[in-house]
Parts: sequence; structure tokens; C-alpha cells
Amino acid sequence: MSLSADPQTTSIDVTGPYDLAEVALMGFGHRDERSFDGVMRMAFCLDGDHETQVGVEARQVEASVELTVYGPPGAAVLSGERLADVARQVARVISLDHDGAAFDAVCLADPALARLHAVAPGFRPALFYSPYEAAVWSVLSARRSRTQAIPLRTRLCELYGTPFVLAGQPLSALPTPSQLLAVEALPGLPADRVPRLHAIARAATGRQLGAERLRALDPAEAERELQRLPGIGPFYSSLIVLRAVGHADVLAFEGHARSAVEELYGVDHELTPDELTTLAEGWRPFRTWVMVSARALGGRLAG
Repeated sequence: MSLSADPQTTSIDVTGPYDLAEVALMGFGHRDERSFDGVMRMAFCLDGDHETQVGVEARQVEASVELTVYGPPGAAVLSGERLADVARQVARVISLDHDGAAFDAVCLADPALARLHAVAPGFRPALFYSPYEAAVWSVLSARRSRTQAIPLRTRLCELYGTPFVLAGQPLSALPTPSQLLAVEALPGLPADRVPRLHAIARAATGRQLGAERLRALDPAEAERELQRLPGIGPFYSSLIVLRAVGHADVLAFEGHARSAVEELYGVDHELTPDELTTLAEGWRPFRTWVMVSARALGGRLAG
């Protein structure tokens, strides 16, 4: 028996070099795929009030990414407007919401970036499904390794979320805010984390964690606002803004990414914030994408 409603289809146009496999296999947050069979499977809460869950199969077909979209069992067919919302959210998650041809041009204009870009011309950053989901991940992953946090998130989704079958494989979406508020305990999660999850759920219900809303704020203001949530400090507020909201041109000063840039440009010392800011001027309007690319792809460069 299918665990999903009948599918609907839509698509996203691709500009510039793009490889969905590179995005699907990037490996960050809860995503830990080790192989790619032509389908990127996603199950998530739709941005807004986050009370609608969908499952999505994404396939690259020439100059577009085709989406097969499933609603929960028994749910009404998504309206055209809601289906467009799914496409917009997926476009943000797989970095098809900015001009890829312009990003390609920025990379090719800089010899160091061109060398990095040549390793995987179709690479783009993968993002969290939403600020809501990134905030939940922040609570689950705090003070534990990513390999420990991934099974914990999977357990939360399977116990309290909604299951889908996507291209023959089961995948459960994160609980909606109302489902999350009903969670009283989760095996492996310290009891003091549950109230933090409930605070995130209430913020999402109040539409405080909408991606478009946070993206419209100055990044520093968005981070300060996120830090009002219990358990979300400077590190995780920066993670949410940089890796869930959908910015392409906010400069990150995170240590691993900075080290990757130093290696890429042959810098023999730790770049100061001013030095990194100056160096990154040539990356506009894709400073976030460049930093993520340097960290994700730098290890593939020979010598």
C-alpha cells in the first residue's frame, strides 16, 4: 500500500552548469547519501506555517529539474499555488533560485576559483529545507557529532513525522510544528532539549521562521532574532541564516570554510576578517556559494 497521495509534477529551469548529483551528494546536516541513482529524494514541511508535509523526487532532465510531488496520505491535491510553493522551496534547497550562468562567470574570472570550479562545474550548495528544519537540527545536533545526530533526526521523523515512499525508498518528513508540540520525549535526546523543540515549533507556527521573512532582514538582524530561541546561539543562528534562508552573497567567517579559502589561494596565514572581506570582493554576488564550494570541493584538488 502506498504511503503517499497521488503524485503531481512540476519543474524548475536550470541556468549555467548544473549537476544534481553533486548537490545530492554534498553531505551536510542530516543528508548523508553515499550514492546517487538519478533521484534526489526530499521530504519536508512546506515553508510558511510548516503544517503541510510533502515528499519530492527530483530528477535532472537536460536544462530543467523535474519534480514529482507527493502529499500525505488522504491529503487533498495541492493547488497550483501550493505546487508553485513546493517548486520555489526546492529551488532554494538545491540552489536553483539564483542565476547559475552568472555564478559560472564569476568562477571563471578568478584563476583560483576557475581551478576549483573545474573539479565540479555543476556543483551548487545544498541547503536545509527551511529555517524551521535547520533550527530543529541545531537542537538535535548540539554537543553531538553529525553521525550521532543523523539517526536522532531520523528517529524523530519516523516516530512523529509523516512517511513517504519516494522512488521506491521510504523517507519520513520532519514533524510539523503541531506534531512537534506533541512530542514529550525522544529516545536519545536529553529531556531539557524537548522544551527547546517546542519553542521552535511555536516560532514556526507564528511564522517567525519563514525563509522569505528572514531573508528580507539584514543577516545580522536575522541572527539576533534567531538567538532569542532557547538553544540557538551565535554558531547555530549563523548556520540557519547561511545554510537555510537562501542567501548567495553573505560572507561566512566560519573557520573550516576560511581555512579552505586559505588553501585555495595559497595564503600562508590565517586570514583576518578584513583580509577575507577584501579577497571576497571579486566573488560578488556569490560569496556564500564560493565559501561553501571551497569547503566542499577543496579536498578534490590535486597538490
